Amino acid sequence: MQQPQVIIIGRPNVGKSTLFNRLVGKKLALVDDQPGVTRDRRVGAAELAGLKFDIVDTAGWEDDDPDTLPGRMRQQTEISLEGADAALFVIDARAGITPLDEEIARWLRGQGVPVVMVANKAEGRAGEAGVFEAYGLGFGEPVALSAEHGEGVADLFGALWPIIRDKAEALEAAEAARAEAVAEGEEDAPLGPLQLAIVGRPNAGKSTLINRMLGENRLLTGPEAGITRDSIAVDWTWTDPATGETRAVKLIDTAGMRKRAQVTDKLEKMSVADAQRAVDFAEVVVLLLDATRGLEHQDLKIAAHALEEGRALIIAINKWDIAEEPSALFNGIKRALEDGLSQVRGVPVLSVSARTGRGIDQLVGAAFALREVWSKRVPTAALNRWFDDALAANPPPAPGGRRIKLRYITQSSVRPPRFVVFGTRLDALPASYERYLVNGIRRELGFDGVPIRVVMKSAKNPYASQ
Repeated sequence: MQQPQVIIIGRPNVGKSTLFNRLVGKKLALVDDQPGVTRDRRVGAAELAGLKFDIVDTAGWEDDDPDTLPGRMRQQTEISLEGADAALFVIDARAGITPLDEEIARWLRGQGVPVVMVANKAEGRAGEAGVFEAYGLGFGEPVALSAEHGEGVADLFGALWPIIRDKAEALEAAEAARAEAVAEGEEDAPLGPLQLAIVGRPNAGKSTLINRMLGENRLLTGPEAGITRDSIAVDWTWTDPATGETRAVKLIDTAGMRKRAQVTDKLEKMSVADAQRAVDFAEVVVLLLDATRGLEHQDLKIAAHALEEGRALIIAINKWDIAEEPSALFNGIKRALEDGLSQVRGVPVLSVSARTGRGIDQLVGAAFALREVWSKRVPTAALNRWFDDALAANPPPAPGGRRIKLRYITQSSVRPPRFVVFGTRLDALPASYERYLVNGIRRELGFDGVPIRVVMKSAKNPYASQ
């Protein structure tokens, strides 16, 4: 059973994203004074006085031709109402009712979804007239609030509670029963969904790829570069074609990342920062390349950022169905990656087509396999057996005639894998020997293709302070 779903609908710049951020308790959606910032619908977990539900932010409703970008944004908003439990119809109380508000109201009355009328920006006397005008739209008593300042949110709870109470209470009871069952045998607790972020330069096909995975036009796409602004997370269930097993995935679409020198617009800066945060919270990052443009320096910078953050990385070459000389392109990209990402060997490189769906199952299967490697922990005994063999095969140097002693190794954490080597005189250990150990861990212990951390730590001298 899913959480009750509540959709925020309204014309541009009435404060929908501000209300969304207020209900989820954090600044997830980008907010700016200019209208039309939100383009894709964004889902967040909301809670009002203990009432839990999913809240959906949508693009501002505009009266444009369906083939234009604003027209396609409106279609996404219309689709969002399918299966919703309630809609929050937001107007700007200070501006009063506009013809576009009336058009939205006529459309909502024909949808069969319960509607809560919300008069936002109602703080002070400036909004009083707009609140009274909202009665005329035919959705009962409007909730007067200020999303920016948090005023009136309690009244919003009172309006939503009768609509979604039964579903919310049933879900809470089911979750409590499931938690009790897991507590009785924690070893059987299921793994969480794979957090899979799709990143890359503008117009590489990130949103198109996710739409192909989902089998629906969930994300706004088009020939215009830079359509995606917010990082959008979408829940998806993938079926492994080899085993028939279904596995949960959270797909994260991100804004295209251009060279920093080319990013001068404030909104684009916010979008790129949001995409970088999405990388930080992902488990596996897919860097999507455009086969018609090959590998560029900006791609290497994006990949390096993901690896520096400790994320597992996959390179996917999109538009493979229209690539010229694909074999030469593939081999050239692999060679360039080996030179440009020398800190991590064995990063998977796959070819896909977002347009046809070619290679998507291989991509998702590789992401799950890579997460297992990224999450692997080696028992201390096995780790130190490898360590002793590595030291015997290639003892550490003795600079100045004084030996460097490496005593033992332990794995301190996973995601990414982190190892700590204990010994003496480690400050004199050459970087080349550290690379020898790192390469051995990758090759012998099965950590190829993921970023790992090796930290050198000297044992404390109990007589140092005497």
